[in-house]
Amino acid sequence: MAFQVVKEEHGDRPQIEINFQGSKKKFFAEEISAMVLQKMKKIAEDFLGREVKDAIVTVQHTSTILKTSNKGCRHYIWFNVIRIINEPTAAAIAYGIDKKFKEERNVLIFDLGGGTFDVSYFLLRRDYLK
Repeated sequence: MAFQVVKEEHGDRPQIEINFQGSKKKFFAEEISAMVLQKMKKIAEDFLGREVKDAIVTVQHTSTILKTSNKGCRHYIWFNVIRIINEPTAAAIAYGIDKKFKEERNVLIFDLGGGTFDVSYFLLRRDYLK
């Protein structure tokens, strides 16, 4: 589906304009984010067989634009976004969450996707893993 980025009619925020079923529709970035999150919520609920009320959303790096649009989308969705964190941090947390370390660990996170190849370094300390 083709789209254009256009200027808001009565402001200076960008909007995404699409042709849908013969008419033009305009959306702000946070509305698009909300639609994606709603779809992901439905997929998760169908898989789990129960309602999902809370979510943690990941974004690439610490992009202020992505975080702002995802924070703004909270007004359009029907579940609680607990936190917005960057992807490498989410991977490090997921790695350390089920491990019982007796000492500190150096962890490299390789983030491949979205046209990027990022490497992040984390030191998982014992006092965080208790």
